[in-house]
Amino acid sequence: MAKLSAMDADIIRTVFQTQVRDRKMPEAEWRDYAERLVKTYTSAQQIDPQIIDWIIGKSPSAEGDRR
Repeated sequence: MAKLSAMDADIIRTVFQTQVRDRKMPEAEWRDYAERLVKTYTSAQQIDPQIIDWIIGKSPSAEGDRR
């Protein structure tokens, strides 16, 4: 499982947000891109889905609100 410090996670999230904005990346590609960033940064093959949700700015309560 990927181990990230708060600082590492914040760096990855900032890179993610910048790239999504600059590349005008469609939302459908966000999760895969965030997973690739974490895997590249940590060399981990398994990633906690909650970390990815936090990076892309989705929370479990927000998911439930959209249904």
